[in-house]
Amino acid sequence: MAVTDEAIEKIKGMIVSGALRPGDRLPKESELAADLGLSRNSLREAVRALSLIRILDVRQGDGTYVTSLDPQLLLEALSFVVDFHRDDTVLEFLAVRRILEPAATAMAALKISEQQLDALTAQLDKLGTDPSVEELVACDLEFHRGIVRTSGNSVLCSLLDGLSGPTTRARIWRGLTQEDAVSRTLHEHRAILAALRDRDADAARSWATVHIASVEQWLRSSL
Repeated sequence: MAVTDEAIEKIKGMIVSGALRPGDRLPKESELAADLGLSRNSLREAVRALSLIRILDVRQGDGTYVTSLDPQLLLEALSFVVDFHRDDTVLEFLAVRRILEPAATAMAALKISEQQLDALTAQLDKLGTDPSVEELVACDLEFHRGIVRTSGNSVLCSLLDGLSGPTTRARIWRGLTQEDAVSRTLHEHRAILAALRDRDADAARSWATVHIASVEQWLRSSL
């Protein structure tokens, strides 16, 4: 194991064991390095790596702290990683989204408030019946993000938020090249919203699946 990897594992062990808790300040670098049997350089590299993935928070002039370790914070790193996707992996991202998002939409059907439903309705109404492709895709992202938030599962919300980026270009290209893509998307959004208003989890799940699968099927036929 590389020295830096060993240092990362030792700090991770302290956090997992509870020796370091969310919000705790790490001991001074010299003390922690001695306690863990590490060089200060390897410890410094480990801290830098763990700060990049939001495990640690390095505060200039104050010290290094364990973050809140909130799932939403930790999963921000996912968005950074998926930005490096290749075009030939977009279908894989869509497949994962097709698994997770219908489940989140079904959960939302049982938890979403009337106020939240009204906000989603207003969002669709504002978009109108003939939006540009760019406007539609931007609305699509916000529409689904708003639904997933109401599922009450912050981990699921963060995962889907991180996965949405790689599919954005595919959705724009579909809107530009497929004749009925805009009208179909608007219809599917309204159908999802109607299922949510009816508190029909099965219908909400089905329409969300149809919505994502239509993009996936188009992309498969285009490759």
